[in-house]
Amino acid sequence: MTAKSQKNWTGDPSELLRVGEGFRLADIDPSSTPGYDGDKKDGQDDLESGADELDEYQERLYAESRSEATNASVLLVLQAMDSAGKGGIIRHVVGSVDPQGISLTAFKKPTKTELAHDFLWRIEKKLPEPGYIGVFDRSHYEDVLIGRVRSLAEPEEIERRYAAINEFEKRISDQGTRIVKVMLHISNEEQRERLMERLDRPDKHWKYNPGDVDERLLWPKYMDAYQVVFERTSTPWAPWYVVPANSKWYARIAVQALLLDALERIDPRWPAATYDVEAEKARLAAS
Repeated sequence: MTAKSQKNWTGDPSELLRVGEGFRLADIDPSSTPGYDGDKKDGQDDLESGADELDEYQERLYAESRSEATNASVLLVLQAMDSAGKGGIIRHVVGSVDPQGISLTAFKKPTKTELAHDFLWRIEKKLPEPGYIGVFDRSHYEDVLIGRVRSLAEPEEIERRYAAINEFEKRISDQGTRIVKVMLHISNEEQRERLMERLDRPDKHWKYNPGDVDERLLWPKYMDAYQVVFERTSTPWAPWYVVPANSKWYARIAVQALLLDALERIDPRWPAATYDVEAEKARLAAS
């Protein structure tokens, strides 16, 4: 399914971008725009049109949860190499809806308290409540990506975590959370250009981290780690979607379409009035 308001999709992004059997990250062109028959201007127009649809769905989800016994929520998990555009997704896609129905968590390096617990302990505490769209800027997958690449845990522990993630996501899915896991896929060359731009612009210096260059040197290992993540944790209840992200405009409309698909499948409804509408109109008119 695609957004009703997005006219330039020639295929269903929830199918085209989904990680399935035999998927190979190396086969994905980060500069491609799968299923979209439009240019940047079309993408910007569709993003604006889709924002209205997303906003209504989010409000319906929130309203339904406040008046009916529903556990429905959405969890958007964003993973990527540095500078891939997670912030732009949050601003331009998630930022287009009422913030009262959004819960955003940017996971940083675990604290001593968090390290004293299982790696999923801090994740569980930030899950979206019914009626909310939750957004994880990085997530529990750092523990099998950086953890694997940087050898921050024993290989046996990394292996355990894949199974633990699948069980965790199955449980929260069964409880009513629709999970949308997105990897924003940029090329090594595109990342270099984006990081260089941060160095060239004083207003972007705050976004630059010298450690990003150290991580670039491990690019092949990170791509291998992502491949393993996709093979081990793309499940029917929590599939992965790989979104080519060299073109920021495409990444934004693609993630918007994936969110719209998730909400359409939930199909939240406006709650019916629990009072006599006509009687209240009469009372109000006479007041």
